[in-house]
Amino acid sequence: MNKKWLGISLLALAGTLLVILICTFFGAADITMKETLMVLWHHAFGGFEEEVAAMGAQSTIIWRLRFPRSILAFLVGGGLALCGGVYQAIFKNPMADPFILGISSGAAFGATVGILARFSTSFMGMNSTSLLAFAGALLSIFFVYNIAKVGRQANTTSLLLCGTAVNQFLTALISIAMLLFSTEMKKIYFWTLGSFSAKGWEHVLTVLPYVVIGLLIILIFSKEMDIMVLGDETAVRFGVDIEKNKRILFLVTSLIMAACVSVSGIIGFVGLIAPHVIRLIVGPSHKKLLPLSFVLGGVVLCICDTIARSVLESEVPVGIVTAIIGAPFFIYLLRARNSEVM
Repeated sequence: MNKKWLGISLLALAGTLLVILICTFFGAADITMKETLMVLWHHAFGGFEEEVAAMGAQSTIIWRLRFPRSILAFLVGGGLALCGGVYQAIFKNPMADPFILGISSGAAFGATVGILARFSTSFMGMNSTSLLAFAGALLSIFFVYNIAKVGRQANTTSLLLCGTAVNQFLTALISIAMLLFSTEMKKIYFWTLGSFSAKGWEHVLTVLPYVVIGLLIILIFSKEMDIMVLGDETAVRFGVDIEKNKRILFLVTSLIMAACVSVSGIIGFVGLIAPHVIRLIVGPSHKKLLPLSFVLGGVVLCICDTIARSVLESEVPVGIVTAIIGAPFFIYLLRARNSEVM
């Protein structure tokens, strides 16, 4: 590891910790930065027992509401950006995003079933809606891949077309459900906009293993993705088993996406923009691109969630904030890139 890359890594880590701390500090309740630091230090290393005990409800707000929510937003944003970077490599297209294969609509359909059925089941911190969203996301990618597969291969064009078809079909079913069950329409619609409201440590522990283990596995395939971007013929000449790598990467990213979307709902633009921005800064090497995309995606979503819960009196779904900020910024990036080409 060269000194420049080490410096970038340390800077990214420091920036991440600072953003999570600031996002934990901000909120409607009147809590100072000093109090925030004392509560976090107390739970992490001990000390400040009397001061934290005297804070009462403020300590609970920091440790059980704001801090786990900020960490969850970072993990979900990082997971979305990581999957976006992988899909952009597989499809050889910087415009590819994590929801391109119908995972979002599959999760939304599963969540819709959970909201309408009102099951009381819970497992590993996830309620019935989250569990069905998780299952729906996995089932959608399973159907898309198997429908697009010819023999033992599934080309990218067929995957994109099947993903679009599944997206449209499931979206239509969700719309029908919202019309038939108008009393639950608000809940379904709110879920599809994405939110971290009422999320805590149990949700962090649910998502954490999928994201961390998935990141480590994906980084193992960074060199293969560098070669795959050059084209299938080039990859074959270098001895890369394209279909095997695709299957593994689709499986890992599907699990990450399913875990993330099941607790947050559908949050757009983060998985599209973060890898695109990092690629402009550090280049196409996935060994650097993917971990830095993970960090940027996490930081961006953490900030957006803080804006969503702090700016207005009533909380705004974070998916609206990412769309409002992300769409103009992405248009700016495209304009800047086109200007450079001209």
